[in-house]
Amino acid sequence: MKRILALLVSLVLMQTGYSQKEQDTTNLLKVGDEMPEFTLVTLDGKTVTSDDLYGKVVLISFYASWCVPCNLGLPLVERDIWAKYKDNEDFMLLIVDLEETTELIQPYVEKMKWTMPFYLDEKKEAYLKFATKFIPRNYLFEQQSQLILHSNGFNKQDLSTLKTEIEALLKKKN
Repeated sequence: MKRILALLVSLVLMQTGYSQKEQDTTNLLKVGDEMPEFTLVTLDGKTVTSDDLYGKVVLISFYASWCVPCNLGLPLVERDIWAKYKDNEDFMLLIVDLEETTELIQPYVEKMKWTMPFYLDEKKEAYLKFATKFIPRNYLFEQQSQLILHSNGFNKQDLSTLKTEIEALLKKKN
């Protein structure tokens, strides 16, 4: 039994290392790049474009309801970022769901009691301008729509860095 457990742990560690190395090649944006042009739809059918976001600090978080790391990170984004900045007109948060429909996501949002704004990217048209695969992914853009930082996967250190950067960017505006 111990051998099987050791083998499983080894396989998981090997896969994690492989995935992390592969993730580095799947990101299509680098720090300093302009925000790509895109259009997203809210759960109630309204649209937002990248042009609508100019002049704001923008955090775009790509996720899916079935993604375990996404579901670990979203409660912290809600609590630590959205709750603090939701009333700040210079900040915009886009939680972008990949390849799922309103009919699937609306009950999920209600069940989880999310108050964050959710957007749909049913065909991954926006996502594919940022990355080729893997979620969750976060992209933070400054007021002139330049990428300040990005992260893949979920870890608390990345969230802490996002919070620090958002705070600094919003202070610059004032």
